[in-house]
Amino acid sequence: MLIMFQDLTSSNSSRFQVSEFILMGFPGIHSWQHWLSLPLALLYVLALIANILIITTIYQEESLHQPMYHFLGILAIVDMGLATTIMPKILAILWFNAKTISLPECFAQMYAIHSFIAMESGIFVCMAIDRYVAICRPLRYPSIVTESFVIKATLIMFLRSCGSFISVPVLAAQRNYCSRNQIEHCLCSNLGVTSLSCDDRTVNSISQLVIAWAIMGGDLGLIMISYALILRAVLKLNSAEAASKALSTCTSHLILIFFFYTVIVVLSITHGSQMKVPLIPVLLNVLHNVIPPALNPMVYALKNRELKQGLYRVIGLELKGNHE
Repeated sequence: MLIMFQDLTSSNSSRFQVSEFILMGFPGIHSWQHWLSLPLALLYVLALIANILIITTIYQEESLHQPMYHFLGILAIVDMGLATTIMPKILAILWFNAKTISLPECFAQMYAIHSFIAMESGIFVCMAIDRYVAICRPLRYPSIVTESFVIKATLIMFLRSCGSFISVPVLAAQRNYCSRNQIEHCLCSNLGVTSLSCDDRTVNSISQLVIAWAIMGGDLGLIMISYALILRAVLKLNSAEAASKALSTCTSHLILIFFFYTVIVVLSITHGSQMKVPLIPVLLNVLHNVIPPALNPMVYALKNRELKQGLYRVIGLELKGNHE
């Protein structure tokens, strides 16, 4: 991907008078933004450790070799990829003042961020469908949600995520960057980068808006339909205990979905309203890429008894191994 953007920028080199961008960090607090490095670094380390533990637990515990947990393991991998796409560069900016980033690297990061977010949204859809079939079509669940289904659904979401947003960095690379190169951000966001161009960027803004709402809006719509059908099925149950058990399997999923899509909507509103305090959307953007990777495994571990027990066994085995 980086090579592709190197070739793209080389072919358009006559359009560029800047050879690199400078990521200034958090706008308005440049003098003390380095203090944010500690909580951000802790969140990043927590995200890596928690997700590695989740993947290890699902792999080692045979009782967790089920489609629902396979999707959770894939979500953990995507979360680590999303956090790793941005956090090393942000920490380099805050710790070592390493603010420069080449144009190909910037466009590649832009593409990776969009792809990982779209992939995470897609996995949430797969998990919603999994819960719908498990609760509304329990007798057909083993024949519908198979390992083959998990592989095919994941592959479809992967290809969709990689293909849908390729136009965003490609269009950004087509802009003419003739003078300014300082980005008031910690990462290469499409709007932050294209705002530096000397020509019209309307097509970039419209393209991102249409693709984002088509992908995220479509995913959110499918998730809402799935849970509306689940709720209708649960309300028809005669046993309150059965209804409570059915809903408990969805609680952790709903918490993560609510946080994930709420922040996306807030980010869209803050970017669109041209806020007088640019720190807020930048901070929200960064936190949206690092908090879910740290939050997702903890919410599932706390809410899911099987996963919690498996996690305890894995940690116990590791502790035992250390004493030996």
